[in-house]
Amino acid sequence: MSTVSSSSRGCGTRFPSKTSSLRALNSPNFIRIGKNSQSDRLSSHRLSLVHENRKARGATVRMALVDERQSTGQNVAHPPPRILAYDLVQGDLVKWRWKEDKSVPDTPTAVLLHGILGSGKNWGTFARRLAHEFPTWQFLLVDLRCHGDSASLKKRGPHSVASTASDVLKLVGQLRLTPRVLVGHSFGGKVVLSMVEQAAKPLPRPVRAWVLDATPGKVRAGGDGEDHPRELISFLRQLPKVVSSKNEVYTALMEEGFSNDVAQWVVTNLRSTGPSSSTFSWAFDLDGIAELYQSYEDTNLWNFVENLPRGVHVNFLKAERSLHRWALEDLQRIHAAEELASEEGGGVEMHVLEDAGHWVHTDNPDGLFRILSSSFQVLRA
Repeated sequence: MSTVSSSSRGCGTRFPSKTSSLRALNSPNFIRIGKNSQSDRLSSHRLSLVHENRKARGATVRMALVDERQSTGQNVAHPPPRILAYDLVQGDLVKWRWKEDKSVPDTPTAVLLHGILGSGKNWGTFARRLAHEFPTWQFLLVDLRCHGDSASLKKRGPHSVASTASDVLKLVGQLRLTPRVLVGHSFGGKVVLSMVEQAAKPLPRPVRAWVLDATPGKVRAGGDGEDHPRELISFLRQLPKVVSSKNEVYTALMEEGFSNDVAQWVVTNLRSTGPSSSTFSWAFDLDGIAELYQSYEDTNLWNFVENLPRGVHVNFLKAERSLHRWALEDLQRIHAAEELASEEGGGVEMHVLEDAGHWVHTDNPDGLFRILSSSFQVLRA
């Protein structure tokens, strides 16, 4: 199985330990294949994969992206434009497919999207677990616009839920993938809904969409004593774009009243400004993220959810301890949509993840795995 690392995640109250992240980063099977920076020759097909200056040792990667038999004699100095940075986690039984060979079916693919101030690596550990349990599947972990390694890919505005969804659709089209399952956490959940709303292709029918701890409409921030994404983004934008130390930012966050966990996590998004530099700058585009978060609050996709096209299945997951994000009106409308969708040939389902706050994939990964597994069992290749 080819794997990715899991590091930072969106703003909130608790974050995974650095120890587990470092173990994943140092794994000999860590492969970053979403960066068009250099190519390595892997497996018997000697696929040309692109990643972050890391040589894969002992990894077998089979995928229908770029094969030397296709590229021989072609000008490879001008690769297709980079849309978004991404990682791809593949199960051990994923079959390599020559792009013109129709005898091998498309590899079943799931797309996993992070929330505001997160990155695709947030899903790394969970995606590897899915790939181990469902070895014929592959999992695309995307850095959304203004986030992670995609922050360096300057995108035209507006920065919105809809434009973010369009980016991901263009990416899966460029990679010739046909995702059967879409999973989005928080902001990423609305992006998933927008993807399905926008696209007849390249999404197949049926498609199963998972919206994790987010509603189609109004965004309700945390209660008293909790960290608020809008306030965090606003404060970070007031800080200098280049700082002399991570501790300087950590101290400023603590003095402003943000939690220790958030302060420690935020400074992991600071990157050295150069090989021999002692200064740091942000790995994400804060101005763009502020615009994205505003769109997250403003975007209302209830009309789509209440009028799903045939063959679309939308699953909402509510974290048990995330009561402040869900109003009685939200639950009532989702239950009403469940009944309507069943009559129209679509599908809406509501799930509750016990013993979990907003960070569902780290608060209760076992419970989340059991709930999501139903999609991969139904669509098992």
